[in-house]
Amino acid sequence: MSLVLTIRPGRGDRGRDLDTLLGQVPSSVREVVLVGAPAGGRIARPDLTVRSVGAWDFEKGDTPHAGLLAATGDLIVLMNADGSMSPDEIPHFLHYLENGYDFVKGSRFIAGGDVAASSLVRRLGHRALLRVARRLYGQRLTDLWYGFCAFRRSFVDLLDLREDGVELGAELVAHALHYGLRVAEVPSRELPCRHGASRLRTVRDGARILGTLLDERPHNALSRLAHGSFRGSSG
Repeated sequence: MSLVLTIRPGRGDRGRDLDTLLGQVPSSVREVVLVGAPAGGRIARPDLTVRSVGAWDFEKGDTPHAGLLAATGDLIVLMNADGSMSPDEIPHFLHYLENGYDFVKGSRFIAGGDVAASSLVRRLGHRALLRVARRLYGQRLTDLWYGFCAFRRSFVDLLDLREDGVELGAELVAHALHYGLRVAEVPSRELPCRHGASRLRTVRDGARILGTLLDERPHNALSRLAHGSFRGSSG
């Protein structure tokens, strides 16, 4: 199994904190791909391969696609290395992959999950995008753009991976729904980032995620959206 760790410029510690994180990786992980930090000098298990795909430009968006393409394991876990996500949760994700699900994503908004401090504007924007996603895809998701997720390597081949500025977590979810993958949400506890405040931009990210949801929508999604809106207004 491969673990893809994304390290945003100026946030993920390239030294002691990253070594500590690698030391917490469960034994089921045999490969770690670092996106945004050099692999040289990393302290890890003798049976754990750690390599890097180099730096990436945050201004282009949260899009570490190269890490997914470089991963070689049959199963892939994607998470941030800024301290907000814990490797201790990985076995929970794998349990669902090993029991029939194709795509497993963390949710901060179901029982057992938790969310770090978030602005009111961002929370309202997330709720609005969730309503759109539910209408378009007929799915009852609770957390759209949280980037902690796990899936089969074959899923990567379905994606048109490119540095297009779309928040990667939401892009992966949209593709999973578009291709009819069996999706499971598991509780995840988002911790405060250890390396400064988030640089995510609510309006920019929200607009890009909305565009991705619309681009990947099923053929009958617009009629479902219109019908749902009409029924809601008449009730």
